[in-house]
Amino acid sequence: MSPSLADPRPSYRIASIPADGIGPEVIDAGVTVLKKFAETLNTFDLDFTNFDWSSDTYKATGKYMPDDALTTLKTFDAILFGAVGAPDVPDHISLWQLRLAICQPLQQYANVRPTKVFRGTQSPLRNCKNGELDWVIIRENSEGEYAGHGGRSHRGEPWETATEVSIFTRHAVERIMRFAFETAKNRPKKHITVVTKSNAQRNGMVMWDEVASDVAKDFPDVLVDKMLVDAMTTRMVLKPETLDTIVATNLHADILSDLAAALAGSIGIAPTSNLDPTRKNPSMFEPIHGSAFDITGMGIANPVATFWTACEMLTWLGEKEAADQLLDIVEAVCEKGIMTKDLGGTATTAEVTNAVCEEIQNRLGKTKAEHLEGSN
Repeated sequence: MSPSLADPRPSYRIASIPADGIGPEVIDAGVTVLKKFAETLNTFDLDFTNFDWSSDTYKATGKYMPDDALTTLKTFDAILFGAVGAPDVPDHISLWQLRLAICQPLQQYANVRPTKVFRGTQSPLRNCKNGELDWVIIRENSEGEYAGHGGRSHRGEPWETATEVSIFTRHAVERIMRFAFETAKNRPKKHITVVTKSNAQRNGMVMWDEVASDVAKDFPDVLVDKMLVDAMTTRMVLKPETLDTIVATNLHADILSDLAAALAGSIGIAPTSNLDPTRKNPSMFEPIHGSAFDITGMGIANPVATFWTACEMLTWLGEKEAADQLLDIVEAVCEKGIMTKDLGGTATTAEVTNAVCEEIQNRLGKTKAEHLEGSN
């Protein structure tokens, strides 16, 4: 971020990585809305640089990213990411050579996934009242079940062996736990649920429980409860109003956050933030829904997840008031019934995007015009 002498407004440099499937469609929608919003609001600038790192790039060159990719990304204030994954590239290759190849070395150890039911949309949960499902899931994003440790031997033999080793370090568990407790402390309910599977996984998960108990002592104003991950799925469905902030391992939170998105109405509205809370490296923001090749190119992908992701990015950059304005605008469009098929509507990606841009103009353009008129 670097305001100039001639222009005191902050300017944020954003690296855009659309990648695969519907990624380019929703990132294009997100950039369109962000540019319209920034230009109309006129309090900060956004400068986007697009990077064509995708499965097509991999198939053509053997690499998803160039060798200097991380050095390049470190020059940006934030990263806006689409989705990675293609039918003709094994998922473990695409994930580890692009998304995880960015998250892990850039120490984006806190994955944050808020969930709520938007105005104008419905939760599939019967009797779920407005405001009862309003959660944030904090996912440990650097190790655990996705640490990449393990191997395979005796391939092709009946005794072929494969191991997947979960790695839990006290350092990483404590830092994500403190981040989660701080998040809970700053939310109205001041309530956190620690999710593990320590009855069956008696080493790493037991350490999670112990670290959570230790960290809780430093947050006496935060109400803490603990759930086993299998029981947590039923609580999310049957008693959504009893939850607020949720912290879990890499795998457990990955699964629970998809369930949360579905319970809120659609995985097509859910955002993700991959944060380096130290701010030594840029953080990365992405919609949760994945590459969705089954609807790629059909023009019906839901851009709302990318819009909400954009709001999370603006908040992280220090523009919280603007982020709240933009999210309210997106909700207002949903409230008007302008939604894609996954939310029960009939609008296309472009129609939802255009409706959000029009709402920005209607709300902020008038205010801007009045301000300019008053200054003459």
